[in-house]
Amino acid sequence: MTKMPPELPIEVDSETGVWTTDALPMLYVPRHFFVNNHVAVEQALGIETYAEILYQAGYKSAWHWCEKEAECHGITGVDVFEHYMKRLSQRGWGRFFTEAIDLDAGTACVRLEDSAFVYQQGKVGHKVDYMFTGWFAGAMDQILAARGSELRTVAEQTQSAAEPACDVGRFQVTPRSQSAG
Repeated sequence: MTKMPPELPIEVDSETGVWTTDALPMLYVPRHFFVNNHVAVEQALGIETYAEILYQAGYKSAWHWCEKEAECHGITGVDVFEHYMKRLSQRGWGRFFTEAIDLDAGTACVRLEDSAFVYQQGKVGHKVDYMFTGWFAGAMDQILAARGSELRTVAEQTQSAAEPACDVGRFQVTPRSQSAG
């Protein structure tokens, strides 16, 4: 393993101790702490209920993040989505790769390697990275809205490296059906 310093800008306010990256407040916690809390809530609520809560919260957060980052860095369109994948990767969630993206169609395919959830939980036999799904739809929808598009999307995890015979996680972003609202 080769070690390197963080690739993202981190500033710490000497008076408050607040960490920021690109002017957004951040938290720095051990992976086991976060995942253990995540699993405890999952066990209390059930995976389906918790996944839906995380989807909605993640969607809203990704929209906000992409809006602020686009403004901060003067970027638009696919560049915003790629910047988001880069920053997620740099913050230790895993390594995210955009395998395909089509803003006109409202579609994207994302591959996840080295997932923090898989590293912590191992091959548990089911999808463990569902927390990210709302992030991808929220990012896509913010980018679409900024382009003036009324198209909105939904994201789904199709596989996880925590499942048998899977080495990576995969996510699909597709247009939301008109009947889904």
